[in-house]
Amino acid sequence: MGVGISVLVALKAAALFTIFVHLRNLGFVLLSVPILYASLISILISLASHPSINLPILLGKRSDGTFPLWSLAMFSPYLYFVRAFSALRRKKSGEPPYSEICEGLYVGGWPSSRDKLPPGKPAIIDCTCELPRRMELSGNHAYFCVPTWDTRSPQPADIEEAVKWACRKRAQKVPVFVHCAYGHGRSVAVMCALLVALGVAEDWKSAEKLIRERRPYIRMNALHRKALEEWLKDRIAFSAEK
Repeated sequence: MGVGISVLVALKAAALFTIFVHLRNLGFVLLSVPILYASLISILISLASHPSINLPILLGKRSDGTFPLWSLAMFSPYLYFVRAFSALRRKKSGEPPYSEICEGLYVGGWPSSRDKLPPGKPAIIDCTCELPRRMELSGNHAYFCVPTWDTRSPQPADIEEAVKWACRKRAQKVPVFVHCAYGHGRSVAVMCALLVALGVAEDWKSAEKLIRERRPYIRMNALHRKALEEWLKDRIAFSAEK
């Protein structure tokens, strides 16, 4: 599965704590306090994002994609760091902000500005718990949020809700854009399910292959694949009951 967010953020917490100790030893007590706070917040994020806990609601992201003031204040060391890191990483990679998988269906990274959105006023499925919905994009775009930690997967029930919502939009001839931070994992899992539900792909493995042809750097992990297996099993069972 590779190194997940809980490990990465724990390493960040350790690095920050080392800096804190070093600053205190040098006598920079006041300067060291915000470093200690950032370290403690990183520890909290590391615990909450562990697969055995998996608590994305910790960050307080609302269903409309905004964050309350208490969250922006309390988790600012993390929230603003991931925004800056996301922007720098995407700029360095040179990867397109989104890719069209088939007519009217797009997958990609966080739309930090209007030019990062696909054409046609798409309905947006946001699979992040750490990145905000930009207010300048809120007026003309239907929006559905599936808050999920980076490197983790939406739950099967959440995938199903997102798929049903997207299918309704496609029935209205509205394009659909599914995004996470980079358009590599969380959003790809939801897009796989959507392609199956719309009959574009026979199963999620075929869907993953199709997406990879259009967006080569996707990388779903074991958690994404497990969630898709459970989603497909539940969907088949529900169809059989009918």
